[in-house]
Amino acid sequence: MIIPPSLHRHLRHRIAPRILHHGHNRSLSSHSPFFKISPEVQQALSENRPIVALESTIYTHGFPHPQNLSLASSLETLIRTHGGVPATIGILDGIARVGLSSPELERLVSAPHPLKISRRDFGFALGRGSRRNGGTTISATMILAHLAGIKVFATGGLGGVHRGAESTWDVSADLTELGRTPVAVISSGCKAFLDLPRTLEFLETQGVGVATFANGRDSNAASGVDFPAFWTRESGVPSPKVVRDEVEAAEVIYAHFGLGLQSGLFFANPIPEEHSLPKEDMDAAIDEALRHADAAGAVGAAATPYILDKIKEVTGSRSLEANRALVEANVVRGTKVALELVRLESEGRGSDKDAKSDEHTVVGPGAINYTANGVSRGVAQAPEPFATAEKLTTPFPESRPPNVFVAGSLALDLACDYAVQLGRATGDAITIKAALYTSNPARITQSLGGVGSNVARAAHLMGADVRLCSAIGDDLSGKAALEALGAAGMSTEGIKTLPSERTAQYVAVNDSSKDLLLAMADMSILETAETTISDALDDFWLPQLRKAKPANLVLDANWPPKQLAKWLEAGREINAHITYEPVSNAKSTALFRLRDPNTLRVFPTPSIHLATPNAHELTAMYTHARENSFFDRQDWWSVIDALGIPQSGARTQMALATSSSLVDQGIPQQSIQLLPFIPSICTKLGPQGVLLTQLIPANDERLTSGEYAPHILSRCKNETEGSVGVGGVYMRLFPAVEEVKGEDVVSVNGVGDTFAGTLVAGLAKGARVEELVDVAQRAAVLTLKSRESVSGGLGTLSMLI
Repeated sequence: MIIPPSLHRHLRHRIAPRILHHGHNRSLSSHSPFFKISPEVQQALSENRPIVALESTIYTHGFPHPQNLSLASSLETLIRTHGGVPATIGILDGIARVGLSSPELERLVSAPHPLKISRRDFGFALGRGSRRNGGTTISATMILAHLAGIKVFATGGLGGVHRGAESTWDVSADLTELGRTPVAVISSGCKAFLDLPRTLEFLETQGVGVATFANGRDSNAASGVDFPAFWTRESGVPSPKVVRDEVEAAEVIYAHFGLGLQSGLFFANPIPEEHSLPKEDMDAAIDEALRHADAAGAVGAAATPYILDKIKEVTGSRSLEANRALVEANVVRGTKVALELVRLESEGRGSDKDAKSDEHTVVGPGAINYTANGVSRGVAQAPEPFATAEKLTTPFPESRPPNVFVAGSLALDLACDYAVQLGRATGDAITIKAALYTSNPARITQSLGGVGSNVARAAHLMGADVRLCSAIGDDLSGKAALEALGAAGMSTEGIKTLPSERTAQYVAVNDSSKDLLLAMADMSILETAETTISDALDDFWLPQLRKAKPANLVLDANWPPKQLAKWLEAGREINAHITYEPVSNAKSTALFRLRDPNTLRVFPTPSIHLATPNAHELTAMYTHARENSFFDRQDWWSVIDALGIPQSGARTQMALATSSSLVDQGIPQQSIQLLPFIPSICTKLGPQGVLLTQLIPANDERLTSGEYAPHILSRCKNETEGSVGVGGVYMRLFPAVEEVKGEDVVSVNGVGDTFAGTLVAGLAKGARVEELVDVAQRAAVLTLKSRESVSGGLGTLSMLI
């Protein structure tokens, strides 16, 4: 039935309240007290990011504790590391939830006597003030995923028609759900003890499209491609359809849902070959399990768990290990399909806008809205009485390739602040003093940290399209870090999981004034696993860099010199502007510890274009370069000679440009000495502000600008200008934008990184460094004063660059 826009509002009031949806089958909220979408999934829906639904009965009824928790963590991590957002679905405290936090997931998988929820069970599990917990089956997960606007669901194996169903009528609800709920399910076929030919016949009757991933096999061969049998790749039953890869699967999903069809799709993904069990062994185990089930009278809902338990007894741990391997493979494939589907939807939005005047609403079973050109609008509902049709067609922002790559550390930060109590008599604040060798009262907060992560987040909040390239371990800290990145709306495509390593962590112990007393940092993941990191760099990060060709690359000094050199060369190959964040006094010298010193090139084709050290890091870099003879290089001398600084020095000019105290410390002199290697240096000086020292190219318009004249420290000699392209030196001390009182300081962590991220975001928009310093200082102050409001504050500041 096709409804003209003029009748859309009238009929919408006749539709039962459901879920508001903006754009491509993406839901944002529900008015039902029995249904909740997590904040992370809501944000991913609003940004049209790839989301993969996960069921929960595999944890509550498939694996024992704590293996189920380990599997749950592993599957969500796999989705995040492949660029998607996981949406684990389950029933917790009598509420159907799409997206579970780590504590919620742990509660669910460890709950005693959880329910097993199918379509028929929702009312009993959620109604009557229920506080019950339960795992959702494939059918229940499909329903909730669809209500949330999620199109791709990855799981282990589909239910089906049981053997002997002609007399028992034992048919899984998964099959009928696929016939009436438009979700694409990806699994390793059906459980091998089912009647596979009749299962496929039933799905055909239900109007469900079924295809198997070829995985390199020739679908045109005489034998075709088999529909997989869960633990084994081959079943002897031909697959109805075959898709070559994730791109082809996404194209099928896009077309199918674009027509407004209300049936689902089923894609069978064969178990990885190295984990596939011999078919004859599994056939024997299944026959024995079926005999036991028949003798025990296990039928209906009791049949599947009974048979699976018997198969485990017969095969030992092999079937359980294969089960885990195939689920993980399905989740990875599902994430790749979801990525391709989002890409197709993004490409299709341009034509949607052109066809807006011709839009109608197609209402079918389930009240899902589709435009006339086949793009899903999701479940129809008006959250307010006078919502207009235009509100239901608001497009999402176009997805864009990253224009900033940040390569560096990602860590979990713990800030331990000594507690402050109020005196009982006077109300005066009393600082609890630290006592060694015992516990101290404290307020402990956890946040995402690491220099690279902090820089990337600041650039992201300032409006840049950022990809963070870093590594985590396969541990709880790594999972928490990925969750935090996803919740911040940042891509996790550049995050590599290293199973044998520990996720980086930083623990800061502060006094009650938030001043650092002691810090412990475990950043060894980028340092000790040199072979692993080298392989990841060559096979994972650098291919992404070369493909995306971002205009800006940020490197933090947590990389060992060997890997840092590779990043520098790869950045030079794509002609990226490279920013160096020195991290600390000790690590800042990595630039001058490269195995081949010639890797560090000088102006006019420098390896590094911008660095953001503090005064101590600047001194460390200068000292190391001098002690390792970098200032003896002929190419360095050529640039220094061209700067136009007299042999007697320029102390007076530098004191006028900065201050006598800075000149006494040697800060301006050190920055000038480093200019040939780093032609733009922003030295962070705390309450004194920021010193910008720049090498300006020959013939640059700034050399003749009246606005820049007070800050031109020297000009190139005419006889050397043409040879090395030097025009002069720009030196300017930017005063601190605000004096922050001690009591206003909330956190000092990541302040300098925010400064660097803001600079890079501005550079990505075409601004010059000197135009950005004050904005970057204001962003740093926001970080210093409030971790909670920094997102909104940086969003406002981004309008200034």
